[in-house]
Amino acid sequence: MLLYVLESHGSSPGRQGFFMAVNTNGEMEGSIGGGIMEHKFVEMAKEKLRVMSSELRIIDLRKQFHDKSAAKNQSGMICSGEQTILLYRVRGNDATHIKNIIACLEKNRNGSLLLSPAGIQYFETIPEKDFHFAMHSEEDWQYEEKIGYKNHLFIVGGGHCALAFSKLMSQMDFYIRVYDERKKLKTMMENDSAHEKYFIKDYTAINKLIPSGNNHYVVIMTLGYRTDDIALRALLNKEFKYLGLLGSKSKIEKALADYRKGGIAEEVLRRIHTPVGIPIKSQTPEEIAISIAAEVIEVKNHLL
Repeated sequence: MLLYVLESHGSSPGRQGFFMAVNTNGEMEGSIGGGIMEHKFVEMAKEKLRVMSSELRIIDLRKQFHDKSAAKNQSGMICSGEQTILLYRVRGNDATHIKNIIACLEKNRNGSLLLSPAGIQYFETIPEKDFHFAMHSEEDWQYEEKIGYKNHLFIVGGGHCALAFSKLMSQMDFYIRVYDERKKLKTMMENDSAHEKYFIKDYTAINKLIPSGNNHYVVIMTLGYRTDDIALRALLNKEFKYLGLLGSKSKIEKALADYRKGGIAEEVLRRIHTPVGIPIKSQTPEEIAISIAAEVIEVKNHLL
C-alpha cells in the first residue's frame, strides 16, 4: 500500500511529497508526517491489505485536519494545518511504471511521477514545478511531481569543511558536486558523499562547469583569499538560488572593498551570502557545515 501526501497547508507535519509504503507483513518505509496520524493510516493500510476484498477501493483520498475542533476528519494531532493523503493499493500492472521510476532515480535523472484515479504513471518529460495537485472531485484529480534530485549543490574547494558539508547535505535532496585544483587532495579522495568530484586546473574553470539555475546552490570554500577571489569572480555574472562565500569577517570586508573599487555593482555583491552560514560561532568543520546547511535550507524554503 502506498501512502502519499498530495497536498498540505499550514503547520501540517506531513508536507506535500512525503510518502511511505506498507506491505502485507506490516513492514514500512518512509513517512507521511509521523505521530498518531501516521500510526492511524498505517493501521488502515494494513487492514486494507489484510482484507484484500474486491469491494474495497484501490484508491482512497483522505483529508486530515490537525485540529481537535474540526467538525470531521480530525487527524488526532493539534499542530494545526491540514493534508490530503492518498492510500493506493499497488497493482501488478503498475510494475512497469515503478521499474521506470527506479531506473530514473538510479541514473540520477529527472522525470515525472503522475498519480491519478488511473493509478501510478511515469513519464520522461520533466515538469516545470516540483509539485502540482489539482482536485475537482474524488473521481477527477491529478498529482504530478518532479522525481529525482530537485536541488543541486556545487562546493568550490574540497577541504575539511567541504568534506563535512558534503556528508551533511547528502542526507537531503541535493545532488552534490565538489571542485578543487589540488591534485590527490586527501579530503577530496575521502569524500564519498559527493555524487561528482572534479580536479580542475584552476578555479577559473568553474565558469564553464557551474551553470546558472534557480535550483542551484553554490558555496565557495577554497584554500585562501586568492583562490576564493578567482572562484568568486568566475561566478559573479551568473544567477543562482544561493551563492555563499566562507571566510573571516576581515577577509570578507577586504574582498568586498576590492570589488567595489573595481566597479562591481552593489546589487551583485548583495546576492552573495557572506560570511556564509548562520551566526552560531561555529568552530569545527562539522559546526561550520551545520551553519551553512541551515542558511541554505532557509533560502530553499523561501524563509530568507
